[in-house]
Amino acid sequence: MTETESDRAGPPRVVGEAEADSLVRGICFKTGPPRLLGVELEWLVHDLGDPARPVAPPLLAAAADRLRALPLRSLITVEPGGQLEFSSRPARSLTACVEEVSADLARARPALRDLGLTLAGYGQDPWHPPRRVLATPRYDAMEAHYDRWSTAGRTIMCRTASVQVSLDAGFEEPGPLGYGRRWRLAHLLGAVLVAAFANSPLHLGRPTGWRSTRQAAYTRVDPGRALAPPEGPDPRAAWAAYALDAPVMCLRSGRRPWVPPAGLDLRRWARTGRPRPATADDVAYHLTTLFPPVRPRGHLELRMIDAQPGEDGWLVPLAVTAALFDDPVAAETAYRAVKALADTAGQAPPPDNPLWRNAARHGLADPELHAAAVACFAAAREALPRLGARRRVLDAVDTFTERYVDRRRCPADDLLDHVTGKENRT
Repeated sequence: MTETESDRAGPPRVVGEAEADSLVRGICFKTGPPRLLGVELEWLVHDLGDPARPVAPPLLAAAADRLRALPLRSLITVEPGGQLEFSSRPARSLTACVEEVSADLARARPALRDLGLTLAGYGQDPWHPPRRVLATPRYDAMEAHYDRWSTAGRTIMCRTASVQVSLDAGFEEPGPLGYGRRWRLAHLLGAVLVAAFANSPLHLGRPTGWRSTRQAAYTRVDPGRALAPPEGPDPRAAWAAYALDAPVMCLRSGRRPWVPPAGLDLRRWARTGRPRPATADDVAYHLTTLFPPVRPRGHLELRMIDAQPGEDGWLVPLAVTAALFDDPVAAETAYRAVKALADTAGQAPPPDNPLWRNAARHGLADPELHAAAVACFAAAREALPRLGARRRVLDAVDTFTERYVDRRRCPADDLLDHVTGKENRT
């Protein structure tokens, strides 16, 4: 709901701590048969002739305007550094999601080429330093908040891109498609997805020592909004406690800046009503400022996958993830494969635990993650025909498996070979 719509609906509804807790629980997990699928594709925008040449902010704005004028079904938004995001509509099948987003990208790419620009699939920009091109109250407050911790927040805001897969939360009841099992699966399988699709090994053209520098950056920002909530028997309760205890990033008002008082969390705000009473809209907005690797928004939003190279690279994480969550046989196989990873993960929350750090640093060169990836990709490939996947998707998964998974590699290794000259020696 926009602020204008909220004004039309009457005065804002003030909430206390108990009401805020109830709102979060009601928003986070909406259970039922898994039916819908969605994807958000973030892209860096590069110069078509020289990707290392910075793109001027006016040209980035022109690119966004050009795409918004097209008859696209995906929602187009602009990230703080000028990244473009294509957010699909909820689809009732993998095929429907793929076809709709593919059609939008097919319209968008020629429009960008006319401006001398291209969509670039990297988890983190390999060449450019962070540069914010959007000056909005939200991003001003976000930058101020992140700067209290490190410069990693500016990198996340302005230099990174991802493939975010959205899946229904699942059944209320236990089982392979139950929401509790899917929540746990997401946090263990997430490390495998980080490792398999890592694609951000460079900073200013040089290796960082991480296959997914993007994922590593999330371990260096506010842990109250970038780490997963503690594991527990009740995901709703754990998420509600996490959300209420998270620091408030943006205190919306008619004036700038939106920077809240230091140390203000949602629980304290709702309990005390200071610096102004908290409303139901404030609670919903606060949830949009939380960025753990798996975010419950009624559905589950998996945020840990780096943007992928090539025009069809995004198909593979979308297809594999959908198969491993929504096909009951594949979901059970995947859960058994990743359950063994829990010992390595330990008690620390993702992504700041040994398992996730190994995934971000080593990719599929890590033996434990490689073994899990082999099992999961095989289960997904077997399930995809049952989900109605077409030949284009099956071929993309087969090619990725042969090129990377079977060889203990990830897309980051191609970039590293390029900058070290290894690709010219093989």
